Amino acid sequence: MTEQTVRLAVIVGSVRQGRRGPAVANWFAGQAGRREELEVDLVDLADFPLPLALPAFGSEPAPEAARVLEVLSPRLAAADAFVVVTPEYNHSFPAALKNVIDWHGPQWHAKPVGFVSYGGISGGLRAVEQLRLVFAELHAVTVRDTVSFHGVWSRFDDAGAPIGPQECEVAAKVLLDQLTWWARTLREGKAARPYAA
Repeated sequence: MTEQTVRLAVIVGSVRQGRRGPAVANWFAGQAGRREELEVDLVDLADFPLPLALPAFGSEPAPEAARVLEVLSPRLAAADAFVVVTPEYNHSFPAALKNVIDWHGPQWHAKPVGFVSYGGISGGLRAVEQLRLVFAELHAVTVRDTVSFHGVWSRFDDAGAPIGPQECEVAAKVLLDQLTWWARTLREGKAARPYAA
């Protein structure tokens, strides 16, 4: 890894049984992994079952939560940038995703966040719009362009590859270009002047 390398955490935001998230996230992580400047860490939230009840302010988490955070939190902290892969549930994003976001704070500060969404006719874009509000509160910068899969169940083959990949590959390139620019710019800025959250 060089100082130009951008550490990208790709977060699988759904933990539902039968979810399509891993296929979408694996495809996107593969796109990102082709770029020499990116070091990709695929973070599947199904592997990190945090409780819904956060500890009181100033209190330590329960032992089971502490064990999960001991593995998850350093991975988020090490990332220079994030891509959240999210479905849309009832015009919003999954509760498990919000829970992990809420368990963390400084890990998101002054870092860029991109989105890959999927769903039915809306392609998960309503979930993305709500996530932009959440990440703004956490001092993160969301990038403008997204990758969105409308009618996701018919967009991937049995091997987990997109059908007719040219359009989504172009969208992934645009997202990754923007995310890399922001990641480097924010990292350089924080190195020169610490961010005050």
